[in-house]
Amino acid sequence: MSLRSKSRFLTALFSLVTIACLWFPSSAMAGLTDDRYDGDIFALYAGNGSLVPPKISLADSLKQKKPTLLVLYTDDSSDCKQYSTVVSQFQAFYGRASDILAIRIDSLPIKDKYEPTEAGYYYKGYVPQTVGFDQSGKVVLNETGAIAYEQIDDVFRKVFDLLPREESVPLKRRQVNEVNTELVPPTPAKK
Repeated sequence: MSLRSKSRFLTALFSLVTIACLWFPSSAMAGLTDDRYDGDIFALYAGNGSLVPPKISLADSLKQKKPTLLVLYTDDSSDCKQYSTVVSQFQAFYGRASDILAIRIDSLPIKDKYEPTEAGYYYKGYVPQTVGFDQSGKVVLNETGAIAYEQIDDVFRKVFDLLPREESVPLKRRQVNEVNTELVPPTPAKK
């Protein structure tokens, strides 16, 4: 192969690689602290892909008179990515006794008016948004932005008539990995 042919071949190969990189952007460029899409945040960052899609609709959950946590989010928001671990932590403690509905705002139908049994009725235009309902369907929590697990826990302790955190076994955060933490009882001091 002549030098000219090699040069043309390398130029063509470089052009193809450049086009492929632009055509198929790498999700590896996304991360926990940026607003780039890289996949389902509950599977990637919370280690809990079981939260999506929700197993029940908001209307059915309210009809069953079950306490419900509605979380409105997007997969390309750093706040939502970081907040996904809080929602997963909530599921660890309340998942059997309540319904957890993590709903992408992109999936909300575009309508002029929503019913109180539809997630779009509660959406304020910001993510993440957390809405808690008691057994009677009354809204007991409606916050935008990432909120602490303890804030949600305080509300649901009242919903379930549990002792306040100060009167129950104290829990502290333990790092599970670089993204997730969990609440565990403190280890007794060694004598």
